Amino acid sequence: MTASVTPSARRSSGLTRTEARWGVLLALPAILGFAAFTLIPMIASLVISLTDWSVGGVPHFIGLDNYVRMFTRDDDFGSSLWATVYYTLGAVPLTMIVAFAAALLLNASVRGQAFFRVIFYLPAIVPLVANSMLWLWLFNPDFGLLNAVTGMVGLPSSDWVYGENTAIPSLILMSTWGFGNVAVLFLAGLQGVPRHLYEAISVDGGGMWRKFRHITLPMMTPTIFYSLVTGVIGSFQVFVQAAVMTQGGPNNKTLFFIYYIYQAAFTNNELGYASALAWILFVVILVITAVMFKNSSRWVYYEAGGAR
Repeated sequence: MTASVTPSARRSSGLTRTEARWGVLLALPAILGFAAFTLIPMIASLVISLTDWSVGGVPHFIGLDNYVRMFTRDDDFGSSLWATVYYTLGAVPLTMIVAFAAALLLNASVRGQAFFRVIFYLPAIVPLVANSMLWLWLFNPDFGLLNAVTGMVGLPSSDWVYGENTAIPSLILMSTWGFGNVAVLFLAGLQGVPRHLYEAISVDGGGMWRKFRHITLPMMTPTIFYSLVTGVIGSFQVFVQAAVMTQGGPNNKTLFFIYYIYQAAFTNNELGYASALAWILFVVILVITAVMFKNSSRWVYYEAGGAR
């Protein structure tokens, strides 16, 4: 017995094929852009990392020598990786805490709320090079504003970015200046918290702390998690501060990994070695991101189905 296909089924099948073709056609620019500007350069970088290529020279295949050198003969590799991890461990949590506190304040119903939102966000749109030049003046140990303020309140002066022990903590302090982007995310998350949950806990006699602990924090965990992941990825790629403010000093204390890759490629003219460093950074970020996603089920709450 032969099954017959109704006209409506044929029309539905034709419509599905048409939608599929249009979907592929509309996605084609993004697919081609990803292939041309991301996938192919990544493959080329992987191939280059297996050579001793330098600008103007002829590349020679050397296998894994660049990676062996990295882990056995290059002291700057370890110090640059540690400097980046140190910066990340300080900058990401501090920026998130400041941004969350600012978002809580900006979410309150006060006069001039729009004005304060603009003021808090302005530093985030100032070019990072301009920010770096401004903070160089603030950090100046002789006539900088920060030492002038600490002197007025009786605190000792500091060398800030010019001292080996204070260089990275100073840059961590500077990182909070651009908290505006994260604060906007937190503010959007706070405004998405259902009001009836606060009303319910008020009926039960709960105060501000119980509202924050049992409603605000759980409902904000997806936004916190997103900010944490993007913050870690971004901090592992810190570059401008080292290039403009410290040039990796003093004594390589701020030789961040991206700046070290830049030096290897454009100062030492070792494009093969720089490509190998870039792939190690990619693997490190990939592993850290995977670990964060793996552990997110323990503390990230999704309203539709609890923690996942």
